[in-house]
Amino acid sequence: MPIRPEPLAPVAACHANDHRTSILDKCVAFTRADELKAVGLYPYLRVIETGQATEVVVDGRPMLMLGSNSYLELTSHPHVKARAVEAIQRYGTGCAGSRVLNGTLPIHVELERRLAALVGKEAALVFPTGFQTNQGVVSSLVQRGEYIVADKYIHACILDGAGLSPGTLHRFNHNDMEDLEATLSGLPPGAPALVITEGVFSMEGDVCNLPEIVRLAKTYGAQVMLDDAHGLGVFGPGGSGTVAHFGLTDEVDLIMGTFSKSLGAIGGFIAGSERAINYFMHNARPFLFSASASPASVGAVLGALEVMEAEPERIQRLWDNTHFLKQGLVDLGFDTGASVSPVIPVVIGDFDRCLQAWRLLQDKGIFVNPVVPPGVPAHRSLIRISVTAGHTRDQLTHALEVFEAVGHQLHILDRHV
Repeated sequence: MPIRPEPLAPVAACHANDHRTSILDKCVAFTRADELKAVGLYPYLRVIETGQATEVVVDGRPMLMLGSNSYLELTSHPHVKARAVEAIQRYGTGCAGSRVLNGTLPIHVELERRLAALVGKEAALVFPTGFQTNQGVVSSLVQRGEYIVADKYIHACILDGAGLSPGTLHRFNHNDMEDLEATLSGLPPGAPALVITEGVFSMEGDVCNLPEIVRLAKTYGAQVMLDDAHGLGVFGPGGSGTVAHFGLTDEVDLIMGTFSKSLGAIGGFIAGSERAINYFMHNARPFLFSASASPASVGAVLGALEVMEAEPERIQRLWDNTHFLKQGLVDLGFDTGASVSPVIPVVIGDFDRCLQAWRLLQDKGIFVNPVVPPGVPAHRSLIRISVTAGHTRDQLTHALEVFEAVGHQLHILDRHV
């Protein structure tokens, strides 16, 4: 029989505890959020009392929503909601287990088939969230002695996946192809490597230089993974994404997408070759050990794909609205960076002034999201605008008028003159 260790003597345990600080002390010491709340500049966890639409209610008053990622305005579409209700009525509210055990439904299989067809790959695998998708794929795929080469602006979930991977992470300067080549050329000869970038970068709204990334990856024998969370439903024929937009479907090895933007629900997927998807199905821990995506979410996404196919004019309306608002902001004198997507940053720079701009916009009935470090580099705090297909020209014109007033009030526009 194993020998049980003797318990610590009470005196020794007490003596040790006298010198030990609480692991929760850091929680008490964290006061930054309280300080922002005290001066009315805390911009997070606002309670939205209505569904996602171009107008929402916050604290009992209507606001123009310019902070939602529902690019195609599908979260409230009648057909999407009906498909979610239908799935609940047939399968219940949850699967009560992981996909590998008791949580795979026919609609999971159907959705994976539809998503693979949308992005032009052999197979796809659905995860409960987009965060888990990237985390699971990167952490399971890249092993010791292998390399992740990622754009410095990649999403936190990719970084977390890299942190869980036994491989080595290298980051190249944002959209800097010379730095990417220098990084790839500096890897050990013959070492397996995965280049990861985003199709549309979520804070700045710019698009990756995918043709050059693919060329360099081929030159140095690396594979390419593209996070297209903000490109799916926006770019490409029928909303098929950034890879299709560039005509590089056969050249990109893995395409990741989410449901919480254009597709009106929550969840994520990875698409690629049948063998790659089979590998993730049996090795990606967030897939193996998480309860499967709920019937409502899966049904909603199937409905969203059907609406995208039946109502292609939604994508055109999205782009019409995007061009109108971006040009209006540029004409006023705002810095919108390199955005070429429905994600439009208004670069403020200074942290405090950015939060002041957010507060004034909020007070004037415009719902936007301030993005400050570490979400963006230091001295590049910005107001992030998201345009949708549902916005009317009158709403966007009103938004421009409010932005102009706030820009002058804080001397943001004056300094650009």
